[in-house]
Parts: sequence; structure tokens; C-alpha cells
Amino acid sequence: MKKLSIIAVLLLAFQMHGQQDPQYTQYMYNMNVVNPAYAGSRENLSFGLLYRNQWSGIDGGPETGTFFGHAPVGNNLGIGLSVIADQIGPVKETNTYVDVSYTLNLGGEHKLAFGVKAGATFHDINLSSSNVDVIDNTDPFFGMGINETTPNIGAGFFYYTQKYYVSLSVPNLLSSVHLDDSDLNIGTETQHYFLTGGYVFDLSPNTELKPSVMVKSAFDAPTSFDVNVNARFYKKFEIGASYRLDDSFSGLVNFALTPSVRVGYAYDAVSSDIKAYAPASHEIMFLFDLNFSKRISRSPRYF
Repeated sequence: MKKLSIIAVLLLAFQMHGQQDPQYTQYMYNMNVVNPAYAGSRENLSFGLLYRNQWSGIDGGPETGTFFGHAPVGNNLGIGLSVIADQIGPVKETNTYVDVSYTLNLGGEHKLAFGVKAGATFHDINLSSSNVDVIDNTDPFFGMGINETTPNIGAGFFYYTQKYYVSLSVPNLLSSVHLDDSDLNIGTETQHYFLTGGYVFDLSPNTELKPSVMVKSAFDAPTSFDVNVNARFYKKFEIGASYRLDDSFSGLVNFALTPSVRVGYAYDAVSSDIKAYAPASHEIMFLFDLNFSKRISRSPRYF
């Protein structure tokens, strides 16, 4: 299967609910991408890079490059930035967002953060590309090209301690339509919600167990979920496994190269019908923590 047909591209890019927003297997490490309330939750400047090659083996399959970062500023305030470049076939989408959060101290180590994100989505859709196979090259619809920018906003809550967290967010509150052929509304975006939680169990002085779950859905689509369990040893090496409903089984590993730099990799073994054409997805990330002067993070990066 050297090239995707235009019909397959449109189905994958727009109408499969799991692919409207990019999905991540290592979601617990880039939380401010989906929840602005996460911004500033750590005591230092934290940022990272992530690349995902989904359904490897399909020419034109989804590829996502992500930059994300956040830091506390002032009393109880946090700021963040995320840039997500997503491409599938002839469809390119770049999302750029700024996050602002405010954190309430509930007593002890319990905190509740509220956040909003605002930004824009840049669409570049070229159906006439020479790299795309079309079913009917006489249809003027397949000669369409779209280059547009649409604004969007999002909001979220993040409750956390040093050992556990609960996150609820809707990162895209505004709906939009990018391709409209005879009122078919091909290429619509709708609101997604993300509910995430995790806990850190101390099994020994040098071993932690970190289960987590993410529930995600568009409001007009079936709900999906990810279940993950990671084990960390000596606060340096981490290995884990995940399951994504009706989609894949995953293995994860990451390693602290230095106290401030961590590299991670995830392999998804596809279990859905598309495994006949693309049996795997790959994801690699780099995480960086830069301590501010006179401010040292009280805990290692659990989530």
C-alpha cells in the first residue's frame, strides 16, 4: 500500500474520533498539551520534545511533532506553551497555544489548579497534491486547497499532591469546519474532553509503581481510554506497559541521562483492523528540567 487514497486520508484525518486530536502513549509527561491547568505545577522550567510516527508502514500515515513547556511565575501563577505539528497525507495542521494557570493551596501538599489556553490552528490541506491518489480526478472537489487559520480556546482543572493527581480538561472548546462539500461537512473538529489520573506507590526505597489512566472522547463519539503501569527504579530507569481500548498494546521505557534530562520511547503494537497494513506505532520524547536560581524541585518527575 504505497499511497493512501484520498478517501482514506479524509476518513483518518477527520472522521475517526481518535485522530482529531493527536494521541500520545507517553501522555503523562506532556500534560499541558491537553490541560492548561498543568502549567506551573512543577517548581522549575520544564519542557520537552516528542515525535510520534503512528501506523508506521503506511505512506502518508499520521506524524506528530510536539514542543511543550511550562513554568511557575509569581505567586500561584503558571504559564505554558505548546506547539503541535500534525500531518496525515496531504493534511497538515499546526496548533500553537499559550497556557495560563492559577493554583489554590488547599492545605498541606494538596493543590487545585485552574487553567485556560488560547491560540490558533493553522490548516494546510492540499487535495491536489501529486502524492495523493484520488478516485475521481475529474471531480473539482479533489482540486481543492485550503490554507486557513482558526482560533481556539480550552480550559481545565488539575488536582494534585506529590503522590497522585486528577486532571479534567477540554482543550478545544470551539468547533470548526475545514472542508464542506455539498453540505457534507467533511473535515469537522469538535470538542474533546480528557479525564486523567495517576498514583505513585512506594514499593521500596528504590522502586516506585506508577499506574495511570486517561479517558478521552469527542462529545459526539464513543469513549476511549488508555491504562498504563510504569515501574521506576533508583529514580533513573523506568519501564512500563499500556493498553489503548480497541487500538493497541504498548511498551514504554525511559531513562534519566542526567538529573535534568530524560529520554523515553514507546512502541505500540496495533491491535485494530489497520494492523494488516501498519502493525506498529513509535514515539520518542526528550524531557528537560531547568532549576531556577535558589529553587530546587522537591520531588523527582513522577508525572
